[in-house]
Amino acid sequence: MLPEQYFHSENDVEKRELLPGVHARLMWGEKIMMGIIDIDPDTEVPLHAHPHEQCGRVLEGAALFYVGDDERLLVAGDHYVIPGDVPHRVVATGNGCTALDIWSPIREEYISEDVAFFR
Repeated sequence: MLPEQYFHSENDVEKRELLPGVHARLMWGEKIMMGIIDIDPDTEVPLHAHPHEQCGRVLEGAALFYVGDDERLLVAGDHYVIPGDVPHRVVATGNGCTALDIWSPIREEYISEDVAFFR
């Protein structure tokens, strides 16, 4: 499922709810996917793992990242790399968090008609 256009403005990209309090604006190609992820204040992305490599940057706000046995508070300007199949979770602080996430390969479950984050 390749994109139908090469360029996008912020208003072109549909905002999808991945979980309650977690919204994503997604763009993808054949082998890579990018998402702007908005996490509401005090919202948790529960512990999970996936085969996709993931890296990103906190754009606004802050969140506690738990990756494998490590944990760190990341703030705007901080980056992260999460290898495939490593358990991780994220808890946004009281101000919420906006992050740029990049995955390879693409997260097919994010672009299906029925977003199935934890199914």
